[in-house]
Amino acid sequence: MTPQPFTVADVMTTKVVAVQPGAEFKEIVAAMERWKVTAVPVVEGEGRVVGVVSEADLLLKEEFHDHRLGLVEQMRRLDATAKAGSRRAEDLMTSPAVTVAPEASLPQAARLMASHHVKRLPVVDTNGTIQGIVSRSDLLKVFLRPDEDLAAEVRHDVVEHVFPLSQSQVDVRVDAGVVTLSGEVRDSGLIPLAARLVRAVEGVVDVRCELTAQGRT
Repeated sequence: MTPQPFTVADVMTTKVVAVQPGAEFKEIVAAMERWKVTAVPVVEGEGRVVGVVSEADLLLKEEFHDHRLGLVEQMRRLDATAKAGSRRAEDLMTSPAVTVAPEASLPQAARLMASHHVKRLPVVDTNGTIQGIVSRSDLLKVFLRPDEDLAAEVRHDVVEHVFPLSQSQVDVRVDAGVVTLSGEVRDSGLIPLAARLVRAVEGVVDVRCELTAQGRT
């Protein structure tokens, strides 16, 4: 039995700092400073996400005010300077927003962040209504799971299913997220499968497989 993977819903932050499309520049900056976030979703109606304003979007205004930029460079960045002259969230935001579903896996969320070069994603339902925010640090929460919880899951979800006849001969030890399997099992062909399944358990950092087949040294 394959361990049930964690989803975005398991690690996301449900308290969301968001702004309306008409929010002014200083209002957005103040919200980011107050809540110590680097981006805020822009929502309209009953919470439908229409875009995201990030620090990068806001910093364009600061760059626009830097007189060291040459005229040619400024001409090359007409789109950026147009945004820099904006004052409201609806003009500053990046739209459409890159979002993720609550049921998405953590690797899926991580790939989205990497491919779009963002640090956090609004979590939305099928109607596009915001449910939470997931950040890079949220994706790492699974690695904070206690060793005893990991050991219990490995034994219940992997050892008991893969080695039903020799499970009592298998020892599971976890130290700082590193799982060590040792002992003797009846079927040596199942040892690689057990190692793969243990590695798939959310929060496992590494696997050391020291299992051997009964009657072998």
